Amino acid sequence: MMKITFLGAGSTVFARNVLGDCMCSSVLRECEIALYDIDAQRLKESHMILNAINKGKGEFATIKSYLGLDQLRDALKDATFVVNAIQVGGYDPCTILDFEIPKKYGIHQTIADTLGIGGIMRTLRTIPVLETFAEAIEEVCPNAWLLNYTNPMSMLTGYLQRYTKVKTVGLCHSVQTCSRELLKSLGMEDKVEGRKELIAGINHMGWLLEIKDKEGNDLYPEIKKRAKAKNASEKHHDMVRFDYIDKLGYYCTESSEHNAEYNMFYIKNKYPELIEQFNIPLDEYPRRCVSQIEGWAKQRDDLLAHPILEHNRSQEYASYIMEAIVTNTPYKIGGNVLNSGHLIENLPQDACVEVPCLVDGTGIHPCYVGKLPVQLAAMNMTNVNVQLLTIEAARTKKKEHIYHAAMLDPHTASELSIPDIMKMVDELIEAEKEWLPEYK
Repeated sequence: MMKITFLGAGSTVFARNVLGDCMCSSVLRECEIALYDIDAQRLKESHMILNAINKGKGEFATIKSYLGLDQLRDALKDATFVVNAIQVGGYDPCTILDFEIPKKYGIHQTIADTLGIGGIMRTLRTIPVLETFAEAIEEVCPNAWLLNYTNPMSMLTGYLQRYTKVKTVGLCHSVQTCSRELLKSLGMEDKVEGRKELIAGINHMGWLLEIKDKEGNDLYPEIKKRAKAKNASEKHHDMVRFDYIDKLGYYCTESSEHNAEYNMFYIKNKYPELIEQFNIPLDEYPRRCVSQIEGWAKQRDDLLAHPILEHNRSQEYASYIMEAIVTNTPYKIGGNVLNSGHLIENLPQDACVEVPCLVDGTGIHPCYVGKLPVQLAAMNMTNVNVQLLTIEAARTKKKEHIYHAAMLDPHTASELSIPDIMKMVDELIEAEKEWLPEYK
């Protein structure tokens, strides 16, 4: 029987979508699902929600729960696929610390899970746990594919791909929804069906390099015209990315609230009016965390009254990747992979890049892209620099590389002096020392 192990099963949104999708598949539904977490209550609740979906789908799957490090190897033993969706340190206290301590130094963030000081700290907390996972995978299920959903995607996936033997791909849902949502937001819904596109770059800053309608006509001229007009005439949720189209010539995969903090342009203490001008939701991620916690509590109560849950297959790549590998049926994804052989010529080979990949019975095969437009490669490099330095800090345990990563982060460096950056890093390390290894 195929076995799917879900690490961080207390992440109910991803567990429900990914594993619920597997239960919707005639190829995957007769599987063993191993739910793993270190939080007994969250694990119990996730088991409950997955059982409710399983009942609604005919109870083909076998679901088991595994709690804590002592049961990690049992959870992973003989797994065919491993899905990772952990969050080390949780919302309280670590996410709160990642936002509140930088605020004291004048650094304001929106999401703080991918880049910036929040992304750096999240990476440093998470990599030691992933090292433990990788050791266990190499021992008890060495042929398994690890599908990583945990952010910071590029740093965590890149670390696993460079420093472990685990077959790893990083997955994000922004690639498959990017162009469709763009066209809909610009009143071009009639161009969605049959569209052709090319997306490449890095996670959360992948670029919509080409977009054509089903007849092969270039849609960018009309997109550029409508995006500029919309930014000039109304407030909306995607103003940063529309400004990218105007200033850089291309649209970006991940949301405006994410991209607002990946550069030095939009969140600036010297120009506070930019926050209003570009409709940037500071402290957005903590608000989402509170909302999700409250939403899950309500859903849990509903499940106790109605223990069967419907689920329609989502657009998450995971179940389609599993199907393609099991059935040897080709499937195309946007995946996060090491830039080996310069898939993207003007980014470093050590970088974790997001490129089209072909999936079949022999695995996941990245596709060559070539050179990005020089301004897009330059934008990516401002993020890649931070990613590579943070990985180096995690690998060597040298605090100086944490300083280097923060010093080269575009948003942090545009606001703070080097001494203040170092003080902020020191304060964060001290506040989160329970989750961090010792740094020299």
